[in-house]
Amino acid sequence: MDLIPLQFGFGLVSVGLLALLLVVVTLWQSFEIVDATEKKSLTVFGEYRKLLEPGINLIPPFVSRTYAFDMRTQTLDVPRQEAITRDNSPVTADAVVYIKVMDAKKAFLEVDDYKKAVSNLAQTTLRAVLGDMELDDTLNKRQEINSKIRKELDEPTDEWGIRVESVEVREVNPSKDVQQAMEQQTSAERRRRAMILEAQGERRSAVEQAEGDKQSNIIRAQGEKQSQILEAQGDAISTVLRARSAESMGERAIIERGMETLEEIGKGESTTFVLPQELTSLVGRYGKALSGSDVQEMEGLDGKEFDADTRKMLGLDDIDEILGQIEESAEMNVEELEKEAEAVKSGDAGASIRSADEVIQEMDEEEAAAEVEKEE
Repeated sequence: MDLIPLQFGFGLVSVGLLALLLVVVTLWQSFEIVDATEKKSLTVFGEYRKLLEPGINLIPPFVSRTYAFDMRTQTLDVPRQEAITRDNSPVTADAVVYIKVMDAKKAFLEVDDYKKAVSNLAQTTLRAVLGDMELDDTLNKRQEINSKIRKELDEPTDEWGIRVESVEVREVNPSKDVQQAMEQQTSAERRRRAMILEAQGERRSAVEQAEGDKQSNIIRAQGEKQSQILEAQGDAISTVLRARSAESMGERAIIERGMETLEEIGKGESTTFVLPQELTSLVGRYGKALSGSDVQEMEGLDGKEFDADTRKMLGLDDIDEILGQIEESAEMNVEELEKEAEAVKSGDAGASIRSADEVIQEMDEEEAAAEVEKEE
């Protein structure tokens, strides 16, 4: 009699525990927690119901299933693909595709495993794009390849609720034989460019040397011409100064020179002497001056002035003007030569270097003009 109530008590406890466990499991199955970076598709008895937003969502227990979709940008590696270009050159290439789920409902209902689908589509598109291009274009036009692949992926992926944000081709490598041929071609091109640059350098050096010799010869000719001009001007100055000195000597110097000559004549053995009349007259005048004769008005022995014709012939009236012109011309010509020489030395391309004939002709014209002005 005592065992029946005891068994009955244990049965009630077990039922209570089972009921509590069932309640806990039911509550657990009735709530679905969605992360902030995800959305989940909800199906009840296999039928699509809705998308579960981030947070805690209440769902039918035991008969519901959820499928998570990452809403962030995802990266898909496209395996290395082999392709034949339009000019029959084998190449290999791989890429990276960046995608983002825009519509989780379409990604759940329209395609099975959207990541695998996008990856397979990118592989075939990569091979097709490479096959429509020349080998040189596949190596040089990387951005064009990226744009074409993305354009080809846009239409089918839109139907799956997926957006292709970017496509980046990482490497495009031709076959080993093609690489060796390209290396040989590049090496030959570099040798050709080196030979061209060397030839251009030698030609440029020869031109510069010839130009430098030409400028040096012109400056040398200008210097020689200027030296001749200065030498001629120096001779002219010397002649003028000698003429001025002769003017200052006057008759006194002539008489003194004559007396010295008479002294030398007197030392000789001859007793007969022939004297010029002019010298006799000068000596007589000199003797009267020394003896203090009764000549009241006598012409002194001071230096005489040259007459007008003699002064004009010697250019005594124009000495100061001639000296000024000579000094000014010499100074200007020397300064110009120094400036031109400095310009040539510094390699100034704008330096006005004239030929020797032009310089000589210009100097001759200046001299002729000066002579005309002097005559006038």
